[in-house]
Amino acid sequence: MSNLTAIGKTARTYAKDLTERTIWTFLVAAGGVALAAGPADMLNATFWETVGTAGIAAVGTLVKGALARAIGDKNSASTAPGV
Repeated sequence: MSNLTAIGKTARTYAKDLTERTIWTFLVAAGGVALAAGPADMLNATFWETVGTAGIAAVGTLVKGALARAIGDKNSASTAPGV
């Protein structure tokens, strides 16, 4: 395999992984805001609601990574095939 082919495969793998992580981070953070501050008041969150949101997002990301390992490749926290 040429170096150019290897670089192309690495770039595609990176792009898939980055896209997946970005989407999941958005979804988990939005869910965290909804849980911590409540959907009706999410634009007026207190300091502790904001900290709670960050904690919920971190736990959600941890759970997603653990589930991805259980479902997909044992050496990856990604659910994208081939990552």
